[in-house]
Amino acid sequence: MSKVIMVVLDGLKYDVAVSSMGFMYHLIEKEKAALYKVKSEMPSLSRPLYEVLLTGTPAWMNGITSNQTVRLSRQKSIFHICREHGLRTAAAAYFWVSELYQRAPFDYLMDREQHDESKPIQHGKFYFDDTYPDSHLFADAEYLRRTYDPHFLYIHPMNIDDTGHKFTCDSAQYRNRAMAADNMLSLLVPNWMTEGYEIIVTADHGMNRDGNHGGSGDDERDVPLFCIGNRFEPGFHDVVIAQLGMAPLVCEMLGVPPSDVMVPVPIKHNFK
Repeated sequence: MSKVIMVVLDGLKYDVAVSSMGFMYHLIEKEKAALYKVKSEMPSLSRPLYEVLLTGTPAWMNGITSNQTVRLSRQKSIFHICREHGLRTAAAAYFWVSELYQRAPFDYLMDREQHDESKPIQHGKFYFDDTYPDSHLFADAEYLRRTYDPHFLYIHPMNIDDTGHKFTCDSAQYRNRAMAADNMLSLLVPNWMTEGYEIIVTADHGMNRDGNHGGSGDDERDVPLFCIGNRFEPGFHDVVIAQLGMAPLVCEMLGVPPSDVMVPVPIKHNFK
């Protein structure tokens, strides 16, 4: 049974991922990973797209239509499916992920760290400050991985998005923040690969030149999808994939059935 690590780099637009993430692109050039472009769902906002990525359902169906929709998800997420099939789950993520799948509203004193085998996210470390350092978040995730050995680990840092809002996507600060995330991945991904993990690195949405997102522009909707593992045909793939396909893809990688409402999206890979 495969183990999967899913990294969602909040706010990372596609072209900046390609131009600024030297290590990840190195893996593409050396045919150790595959790269696709994903078209984010609408609205291109964070909380709705967390729900898209983890349940494979559009906003009109799931009801998570804005960042101000604060309630538990009413859909079956990857976390729920893993738990139903006896797999361990963990997440190092922004507190909105906890509000979607653990309990809502988030209790800042009680919900920072959660360990409960009955919950969809069985082991979680959640932050609530957009400036929480990505370096700390990746360290949180690595602690969860080494301590609890999850089959599905969800990692969700925020600094790229936060920097984009402050300086726009067309700024040295934004590009440098993407480079910093790439550097952190360069320290972790080789070990994950050696240990046999299937890995995907993507984003919820991009960022526009006004320092925002939520609309239909390519800067806001086009995000990367790096896929690492012997299941995928390595190299650059000049195709655009619907974001609704991410959740069923992860289920396929984990070897568990998708939910009844997830719709698999054809992706050029080497699944056996």
